[in-house]
Amino acid sequence: MSLAGLARGASLNLIARAATVALGLALMVHVARLGPAVQGAFALFVAVESLLLTLGSGFGLALARRISHHREPPAAGLRRWLAVCVAFGAAASLVLLAGSLAADRPPYDRLGLMALVAPLLLLVPTATGLWLGQGRMAPLNLPQVASPALVLLALLLLPGGGSTDLLGPVLVAWVAAKALVGLATAGAALRETRADAAADAPWGGLRRDARFVIEIGITNVVSLLNYRVTLFLVERNEGLAAAGVYSVAVQVAELLWLLSSALTISAYHRIGQPDSRAAARTALHAARMNVALAAGAAPLLWGAAALALPRVLGEAYAGALLPLAALLPGIAAYAAASSLSAFFTNHLGRPHLSGLIAALSLALNTLGCLLVVPRFGAFGAAASTSAAYLGAIGVALWLFRRAAREAQAQEAPGEPRQ
Repeated sequence: MSLAGLARGASLNLIARAATVALGLALMVHVARLGPAVQGAFALFVAVESLLLTLGSGFGLALARRISHHREPPAAGLRRWLAVCVAFGAAASLVLLAGSLAADRPPYDRLGLMALVAPLLLLVPTATGLWLGQGRMAPLNLPQVASPALVLLALLLLPGGGSTDLLGPVLVAWVAAKALVGLATAGAALRETRADAAADAPWGGLRRDARFVIEIGITNVVSLLNYRVTLFLVERNEGLAAAGVYSVAVQVAELLWLLSSALTISAYHRIGQPDSRAAARTALHAARMNVALAAGAAPLLWGAAALALPRVLGEAYAGALLPLAALLPGIAAYAAASSLSAFFTNHLGRPHLSGLIAALSLALNTLGCLLVVPRFGAFGAAASTSAAYLGAIGVALWLFRRAAREAQAQEAPGEPRQ
């Protein structure tokens, strides 16, 4: 697959991602203006929700791999995976409710709201596995755009004037939007595959994918902690307000991954093709483009943030600029990780390799933060994160080249690996 082909395939996805990011930034502005402490509590609440989503993220990816790599009918397994994800969410709701009752400070005392809709939260990442495996960007991205749009709409409609609880309406709008989008997405996927109901995979097929799903969940949880452990450590050492300011720096820095995620998702089904040589070539093209685009955009992003953050969010958020500068080099280098991870997961079916990279980064980052956050605060957390990303991506490239050579050696000449 040529670089031009990758760029064309990513265009629709990039537009949708840009819309999602714009809506996310609008939501961040709304919440941040309520105060750094509210922003910090909201960021932590979303991080807990992300933990639940990542634990169940393997359901949709297993479905996508069955379609793109094993060439199974699109309807195979969809209804079964949706049933499993609802059951998993129901079990998670009990844990969230228990955590809410045991907590005595925000946002953890509000986890009961998330418990109410937990069975529906995994419907989007599971149902969209159908379109991810087919490489269809429009239906894949629509739920991602709809969710923040509904949150913003709900915040405009929910009565909140005069209330001293600034966090409550934001969280109610968030969980309500997630539930509605989940139901709509699952309904659309089921309607699309209704004619192929006979192609549903038996339960035995789900058991066959159980190890893959578990490995994906563990890998993605480690990856999430790699991205968010610093937020919890900053909150622990310096409080919600400091975590709120730092969360803005993280959210702005991760805008660089808008480009890399768009490109990787558009190429995901091609990276999953049975031909190892073609899959590796596509993944490497995407990784190179991801890093080049992120590195070029990094100084522009910092300049825009320096102009906008104090003016739009308030002077309290000027403190996000120094951590942002420290984050950007590592964030840019780590843009390659998504494409390499897609090769490990979708082509090789070995998500534990992605997990090893994320675990290495997490270990380096956590150790660094424990040493520097007490002394240097958010700047120390950002510098530690950047250094961990740079080290981990170097190991990831080495693993990728080794795994790609092994996969190609196992194929008979002219025959794709099954």
